[in-house]
Amino acid sequence: MILDKIVADKKIRLREHKKRMSPEEIKRAAQEVKREEHLFYRALKKEGISIIGEFKKASPSLGKIESKIDLTTRMEEYNASVDAVSCLTEEDHFSGNIDYLKQIRKLTELPILRKDFMIDAYQFYEAKAIGADAILLIAAILDDVQLKDFYQLAASLQLDALVEVHDEKEMERALNIDADIIGVNNRDLKDFTIRLETTKSLSSMVPKEKIFVSESGITKDADVKFLKECRADAFLIGRAFMESENPKELAAKWKKL
Repeated sequence: MILDKIVADKKIRLREHKKRMSPEEIKRAAQEVKREEHLFYRALKKEGISIIGEFKKASPSLGKIESKIDLTTRMEEYNASVDAVSCLTEEDHFSGNIDYLKQIRKLTELPILRKDFMIDAYQFYEAKAIGADAILLIAAILDDVQLKDFYQLAASLQLDALVEVHDEKEMERALNIDADIIGVNNRDLKDFTIRLETTKSLSSMVPKEKIFVSESGITKDADVKFLKECRADAFLIGRAFMESENPKELAAKWKKL
């Protein structure tokens, strides 16, 4: 299963990261970073639909993604149109890198989500050290103890956590840790098929006080209209923005629908 392969490869990459910068060094680096708390949460909590604009270079389902604009131009467009930024840092399957997030941090004051497969405490300190404001917790790859402990670790580092779920059982687990931001991934991480109906089917389980994010598969006007009807508070959009020559214009249009 591709998800198991991604996690296995992540464990190998983590050993490389820890050789370059020890756990003690990364903790010290994280302590030196001072950013305002809950920027990511507040960006999504405001009235109306919020949009998280993603930066990614590839994915297992799409292969290599050819961006129409360079990173500097993209961030200029995002700064003028979206509410937060998501950056893929997973190397082997999404062609990501922590250096991309570092570059983005220099180009924007928008809150940044480090999107990766978070399986080790080291990654949370690393996220803080490189300038992230939030991290992704994927319920499918974490047991109950890990999910709770990592959620608390993120909070202790003043990082918001987007807890990602795919089904009712995972939604219950997110609610059990009282997650403030819950994301439904419309892409099944086991076979990478996309069903926007996943957001609809799980929407009734999300308390109104929580922030409800729909992720993946949002590529056209009809998708946006459908998901707005599902009571989503925010959208995380990758491919459509990465392949657009004018993501600012696209984001503005979708916010108005």
